[in-house]
Amino acid sequence: MTSPDRAPSVDPSSQAIFHALEANEVFKQLGSSPDDGLTTESARERLVRHGPNELLEAPRPGLAKRLLDQFRNFIVLFLIGAAIASAAFGDYVEAVAILAIVVLNAVLGVVQEGRAEAALAALRKMAALEAQVIRDGHRIMVPARELVSGDVVVLEAGNRVPADVRLFETANLRVEEAALTGESVPVEKDARIVLRQDVALGDRGNTAFMGTLIAYGRGKGVVVSTGMHTQIGLIASSLQSIVEEQTPLQRRLDQLGKTLGKAALVVCGLVFAVGWVRGNDPLEMFLVAVSLAVAAVPEGLPAVVTITLALGMREMIKRHALIRRLSSVETLGSTTVICSDKTGTLTQNQMAVTRLWVDGVLLEVTGTAGEGSFRLDGKPVDLKQFRAAGTAIWVATLANDAELEPATDGRASGYRIVGDPTEGALILAASKAGADHAELDRAYPRIDEVPFDSSRKRMTTVHKIADPSPHDVSPFTDASQRGWEVAATKGAPDVILDLCTSMEKRNGERVSLSPEHRRTILEANAAMARQALRVLAVAYRVEQDVPDQATPETVEHDLTFVGLFGMIDPSRPEVPAAIERARRAGIRTVMITGDYPDTARAIATEIGLLHPGRDVMGGEELSALTDEELQQRVDRTDVYARVSPEHKVRIVDALKQRGEIVAMTGDGVNDAPALKRSDIGIAMGITGTDVAKETADMVLTDDNYVSIVAAVEQGRVIYSNIRKFVFFLLSCNVAEIAIIFVAVVVGLPPPLTPIQLLVLNLLTDGAPALALGYEKGDPDTMDQAPRPPREPIVNTRMRWGIGVQTVTIFVVTMTAYLIGLRLDPAAAGTMAFATLSFSQLPLAFTARSEQYPLLRIGIFSNAVMYYAVGFSVVVLLIGLYWPPAQQILDTVSLTVTEWEVILPLLAIPAIVAELTKWIQGWKAARPSGA
Repeated sequence: MTSPDRAPSVDPSSQAIFHALEANEVFKQLGSSPDDGLTTESARERLVRHGPNELLEAPRPGLAKRLLDQFRNFIVLFLIGAAIASAAFGDYVEAVAILAIVVLNAVLGVVQEGRAEAALAALRKMAALEAQVIRDGHRIMVPARELVSGDVVVLEAGNRVPADVRLFETANLRVEEAALTGESVPVEKDARIVLRQDVALGDRGNTAFMGTLIAYGRGKGVVVSTGMHTQIGLIASSLQSIVEEQTPLQRRLDQLGKTLGKAALVVCGLVFAVGWVRGNDPLEMFLVAVSLAVAAVPEGLPAVVTITLALGMREMIKRHALIRRLSSVETLGSTTVICSDKTGTLTQNQMAVTRLWVDGVLLEVTGTAGEGSFRLDGKPVDLKQFRAAGTAIWVATLANDAELEPATDGRASGYRIVGDPTEGALILAASKAGADHAELDRAYPRIDEVPFDSSRKRMTTVHKIADPSPHDVSPFTDASQRGWEVAATKGAPDVILDLCTSMEKRNGERVSLSPEHRRTILEANAAMARQALRVLAVAYRVEQDVPDQATPETVEHDLTFVGLFGMIDPSRPEVPAAIERARRAGIRTVMITGDYPDTARAIATEIGLLHPGRDVMGGEELSALTDEELQQRVDRTDVYARVSPEHKVRIVDALKQRGEIVAMTGDGVNDAPALKRSDIGIAMGITGTDVAKETADMVLTDDNYVSIVAAVEQGRVIYSNIRKFVFFLLSCNVAEIAIIFVAVVVGLPPPLTPIQLLVLNLLTDGAPALALGYEKGDPDTMDQAPRPPREPIVNTRMRWGIGVQTVTIFVVTMTAYLIGLRLDPAAAGTMAFATLSFSQLPLAFTARSEQYPLLRIGIFSNAVMYYAVGFSVVVLLIGLYWPPAQQILDTVSLTVTEWEVILPLLAIPAIVAELTKWIQGWKAARPSGA
C-alpha cells in the first residue's frame, strides 16, 4: 500500500462524495490508514496547507461603521442639512442644538446594540472542543481545530463530532443530528453501507457531521471535510451571500422622512417665492424658509424612536427575548407568519413515553420526572393492582443504559437525561411509577448483554436475581428464584412478538400467546404508530440456568410478552394556547422540520397548528416545485417535513413574495440561512447553536414559544407607541407650518422664531412624545390583525387626525396672536408661542390611545406622562419669565390680561381630539352601507 505520507492528500474543498465510496477507497483517496492514521508530520503539513478546522466568523463592523449606520435615515440627513444651513447664516445655537440631538440619537443606537452583543456573547459556550485521534498508530487527544482531512478520529457516547467524517467502524452508533437536520430521534449509523451520491443529508447513515452529538455506542471515522468545508461550514458560508434588508420600521420611517422632507422643501420654496414677490428681503425670507424646515421636520423623532425602541428592548429582556438590533423590536409587531422549527421550539426536544399498552389496556403517561402518573380513562392507576404495567416498567428499566441526573442548566424540570433519548424516556416513565434505576440495578445486577443491532432491531440484557422484590412495582419473581437469571428484551414490536410464546395478563398471570393475542398486539402497535408514536415492545424470560455467554440464540427465545411503550418528542404544554393567541392576532404559525411527515402531522394537529384541509408537504414534493408553484402553495401549507436548509430559505422567500412579514424561529445550524433571510430571525438561547445565535435578530433566553408571542405583543405595543408620538409630533409640527405659512402669505410677521420652534420640537414636544413610549398598549392589542406590510406609519385615519388637529391648533394659536396684536404687538409673538406650547400638553394625554378615550385607558395609568408634562411646563415658564431665556427665545413676560386670553384656548385641541376619536370609532362600528 502507498505510504500515507507520500500519498496525495485531498483538498477539503473538493467535496468528494465520500458516502458513495467504500471505506477502503476513501482511505486511498485521502492517503491515510485505518490502523495508523496520519503521521504527525503529514498532519502538520496538511494543517499548514488547508488551515485550521474551525468556522470563520464574519468580521464584526467596527465602531465607526456602526456609528455611521445610525445616520442611514432621511430625517437625520435632513436635520444635518438644516444645521449646516443655520450655521451658515449665523444661527449657531440652533445649529448646535440640532446636531446635538442627531449625535445623541446615534450614540444611543450604538450603545443599545452593543449591549445586546455583549449579552449574546455571554450565552456562548467558551470550552474548546478536543478530539481523540489516531496518529502514528497511537490514540492521542488534540484540539479539534488541528484536525485535517485523513485524520482517524475515535467517537464515543457523549462526544461532539469534531469534523465531517466517513465512518469505517461502528458499534451500535447513534448520532443526535437535530442541530443540523432537525431530526429529533438519534440517527443510527452503519459504516458498512454505501449510499447513492444524491442521498439527502439526513439519510447519510455512514457519515457523521461536525457539531452533532454521539448519543449511543462508539465508532471510528476518517475526516473528509474540515472547517468551512464541512456541512456546518457550507451553511455558514451561504449566510455571507444573503443581503440584509431594511426592516418594516426602517422602511416606514425612511418613507415618512422623505415625505416630510419633500413637503418641507416645497413649502419652503413657496414661502420664499411669495415673500420675494411681495418685496421682502431675500435673506430674511431665506431664514424664514429655514425656520419652516425646522418646523416641518420633527427633530426629536429619531431620538424618541431610538429611546422608545431601547425601552422596548428592556421590556423584551423581561419577557426572555434578547434583541440584537433595535429596529427588530418593532418588526415583531408586523409579523404575519412565524416559521417555527419543531424540535426544541414547539416540542421539548426530549423523547417521552406518553402511552403504555398492556393486555388490551392503553394507559396514558403524564407529568414530569418523578411527578407524573399512569392514567386509565383519566383516573390514576395503582400499579400495585396493575401488575402487567409494573412488569413492563421493570423490563424497560433493566434493559437500559440511560440515567437521570440533576439538571445544571436551570431547566424547570430539574433533571437531564444522560444517554440515548429513547432509553431516557423509558427511565423517565419508570420514575413516574416510583421505580429507581439504581435500586433495580442492585437487585438485578447485569451480568451479560446482547447489544442492539439494526438488523436485529432489539437488545437484551441478562441479570442475576439478587433480591426478587426490591420495590413495590417490581415483585415479579419470588424468593425461590433468588440466584436465577432474567433476560430483559426491548425492541421493534413485530420482532419481539416473534420471539414470544407467552404473555403476561394485567393481573400478572402468564398465559400462552394465542393468535388472537398476537393480532390484538399488532393492532395496538399500528394504532400508536398512526399517532406518530415511536413504539417499543418489552418482553422477558426467567430461568434458572443460562449459558455462560449470552447470544441471541441462547437467551432470545420463549419470551413472555409484556407490553408496548409509545413515545414521542412531546409538545410544550403552553404552545397550543400561544399558537391560538397568535392566530387571533392574525399570525399564522408554520412548522418547518427535518422530522418525518407523520410525526410532524401528529404534533401539528395536537398543538392546534394544523387544521383539516391544510397541507403537509414533504421535502421531495417541495423540491419538485418551481418557485412560482411554491408561492401558490405556501398560503395553504402549514407543515413542511423532511426539509433541507435550502428548502427553508425557499419557503421564507415564497412567503415574502406573497407579501408576508416572516419571522423564522430555530436553534440549529440548518436554520441559519432562513433566519437571516427572514424579516426577523429568532434563535433559541439554551439549545441554539452559536451559528444560529450569531445570525438571528432576536435570541430567546428560555427557548419558549410563549416568549415569541409575548415578544410579538410587545413589538405591536412599541409600534403603536411610535405611531402615537408620530401623530402627536406631526400634529404639532404641521400646525406650526400652517401658522408661519399663512402669516407670511397674508403679510403678517412670522409669529414664531426658528429657535422657538426648535425648543418646541426638542423639549416641550419631545418630553411628552417620549412619555408616550411608556404606554402599555390597548387591551385588544392581540385581537387585531397585523398591519398591512405596505401601510405607511401615517395611514388614512392618522392623516384625518393630523388634519383636524392642524386646523384646531392653528385656529387657537392665531386667535391668541391676532388678539395679542391688538392688545400689545410686542407680546403677540409670545402669546402665540405660549398658546401653541401649552395647548399641546393636554393633547399629549389624548394621544395615549388612537381609539380609546382617555377615561377608558386611565388618566393616571402612565405616570411618566405627568413627569414629562411637568418638565415641559417648567421649561416653558423659564422661557417666558427668566430674562436670559427671554433674550434667547425673544419672549416677554405675559400679563394677567394676556393669560385670560390664552387659558380658555388651551384645552380646545384635546377636546377636539377626543371628539375625533369618538366620531371615527362610531363610523367604524356602523354596518357597511349604513
